[in-house]
Amino acid sequence: MALKTPAMLRAEEEQGEQLETLLPRLINELGYKEAAVTLHISASSINYWRLKLGIQIAKVALNPGDRYIIKSKRKQEQ
Repeated sequence: MALKTPAMLRAEEEQGEQLETLLPRLINELGYKEAAVTLHISASSINYWRLKLGIQIAKVALNPGDRYIIKSKRKQEQ
């Protein structure tokens, strides 16, 4: 696990969730800029935190009607 900065620890405490799960969810739901606003940090910090924690971003171009399914290796919450 990466050593977290004081700002990262503060964000976890404020949001009540580990950044390893919080960041992907916020980025997917809100995008980089709004995720940064939610966490009271800059958009560049979101990217830095993502890289520091090993969170990957994948972009895929699809033909009309195609689907792309992403499966997580971690246990799904119920």
